[in-house]
Amino acid sequence: MSRVQTVTVGEEDADQRLDRWFRRQFPQISQGLIEKMCRKGEIRVDGGRVKAATRLDAGQQVRVPPLPDRAAPPPEPRTSVSDADSKLIQSCVIYRDDHVIALNKPAGLPTQGGSKQTRHVDGLAEALKFGFDEKPRLVHRLDKDTSGVLLLARTRLAAKALTAAMRHRETRKIYWALVAGVPTPYLGEIKYGLVKAPGHGRGGEGEKMIALHPRDIDDTPGAKRAHTLYATLYRVGSRSAWVAMEPLTGRTHQLRAHMAEIGHPIVGDGKYGGSGQENMGDGWGAQLGGIISKKLHLHARMMRFEHPETRKTITVTADLPAHMAQSWETFGWTEDLAAEDPFEALG
Repeated sequence: MSRVQTVTVGEEDADQRLDRWFRRQFPQISQGLIEKMCRKGEIRVDGGRVKAATRLDAGQQVRVPPLPDRAAPPPEPRTSVSDADSKLIQSCVIYRDDHVIALNKPAGLPTQGGSKQTRHVDGLAEALKFGFDEKPRLVHRLDKDTSGVLLLARTRLAAKALTAAMRHRETRKIYWALVAGVPTPYLGEIKYGLVKAPGHGRGGEGEKMIALHPRDIDDTPGAKRAHTLYATLYRVGSRSAWVAMEPLTGRTHQLRAHMAEIGHPIVGDGKYGGSGQENMGDGWGAQLGGIISKKLHLHARMMRFEHPETRKTITVTADLPAHMAQSWETFGWTEDLAAEDPFEALG
């Protein structure tokens, strides 16, 4: 059993969760024991009680109580990524340096594990080390059925910088979508708040975001403000339109819920768009029929961010997935018809 000790948090560990920091410092200690010591007040930061999820700042003093010397049993070997999955995820890389990796995430591949999800980007990232000791870290997410630009950080410091940039809205994200009907005005903004409605399964499966008028946000428990810019780029009569969107906030399902709320759900969105093909007063359905794919037509086309090391502005763009490219071809559209930043061009 060790003695009580005080450890100073280094710059490289800033903004890291206490439990993760603790396991790196003392790998023989289990997550359960860390949480127990936090509940009992045995682990303290700058003299105060903390939770396992508390984020640390550089220079803080962590009180570490006496710890057992016995080493924990060896961890179970990680499931290796198959050759096929390694080739798949490596083929998705569209930008890479010593600090950042950007993927063009395929539609249908979850970003992280969850209910019944065992194959996901976070797991496949083992194949994205490219000579580094640790796998790259996720710094944001995309819905399972949304394709496009997904950033990963190759170092802890890069992860901290990118996460902070996204938290403070210092990145630009442009999405493309095919929507039912034609939004008017062609250039607009959506400010409906969002509140989560519970799912039906034990794990919260089927949860959905409900849109709220801005005047109702403050009076609705759990509601959050959400802000989306949209630009209608091209249309097919009154049937459908190619829309660019920029989320100024990062709420769950924000773009999908916002477009559905204004009566123009994203094609292929069964959760928010329904399946009807007529506008009966509550918005268009999410299927166009014919040869247009029933998959979700939502793609993270472009991300612009400040490089965490060089501080230079980096812009990454991702080609459309096959099902959206086929729809674009059907309507006679090509990717080069749209400006890289349509809001700048239209503004």
